[in-house]
Amino acid sequence: MRLAFAGTPVFARVALEALAAAGHDVVLVLTQPDRPSGRGMKLQASPVKQLAQQLHLPLIQPRSLRLDGKFPDEATAAETALRAAAPQVMVVAAYGLILPPWVLALPTGGCLNIHGSLLPRWRGAAPIQRAIEAGDATTGISIMRMDAGLDTGPVLLEESLPISPDDTAGTLHDRLAALGARLIVQALAAGAALEPRAQPAEGVTYAHKIDKAEATIDWRQPAAAIERRLRAFDPAPGCTAEIDGRALKVWRARVVEAAAAPPAGAAPGAVLPSQAGRLVVACGESGSQALEILEVQPPGGRRLAAREWLQRVGAGHP
Repeated sequence: MRLAFAGTPVFARVALEALAAAGHDVVLVLTQPDRPSGRGMKLQASPVKQLAQQLHLPLIQPRSLRLDGKFPDEATAAETALRAAAPQVMVVAAYGLILPPWVLALPTGGCLNIHGSLLPRWRGAAPIQRAIEAGDATTGISIMRMDAGLDTGPVLLEESLPISPDDTAGTLHDRLAALGARLIVQALAAGAALEPRAQPAEGVTYAHKIDKAEATIDWRQPAAAIERRLRAFDPAPGCTAEIDGRALKVWRARVVEAAAAPPAGAAPGAVLPSQAGRLVVACGESGSQALEILEVQPPGGRRLAAREWLQRVGAGHP
């Protein structure tokens, strides 16, 4: 099948690799422009661009696809390239640009999106993170025929995955990326045999893009909610806190059993008396819950066990 492919991060790269391996003719790849990254803030090609170059696939990187937008020349050039490529289907996976109506209408077989949730739950930009943060027991992949709405189109194929109690956004991402790659190949092979299923009106939730302000830990939240957010924001953007006057990223923690919870009246965020080598912080509205911090990262340093960090900073902790 003649395919156009639009995607940017690793999640999309896994799918593009599977489509190429399945023998599809990828006639054009669209990905986001190179972005500054790393300590030197040098321009870095997206994972999809890197793979497209390795596979010698035609590639464009428009900043917009809107013909009436800020970059009309780039959008017009993209339209010319897409029409010349004449794809039967466009596959979209975490592309990062909204597809205007002219793109949706161009492929004869439509545009298929690989979405990292079981729609209509967690439409939007951050379905993996929001599923973990909400404490969902399952998630999955939906292969959806795109329309003008935000992840509102009919679902062609879906498969669920369990979310384990220790899953981070990183570990769940990798499993979902592999599942999405398998399902898009399966969906294209099935073709017209798949019956589109309209999404129900009930159960709609939105996975809003993560705001950096959310990364600051609010110790007044329940301990379990903080622990889930730590996993949801790992590997990015991570969660930050000030513990005993020291700025830290907090990566892993566990909820302390009720029997070991702090006495009522402890201030949320206070470091509590505990066994040597343990870092326990009061949580909840009244500080009556607690979270044991297991892994931290000091500014400019690497991730390390909280026990090791405590040894480095020395005295000053209960």
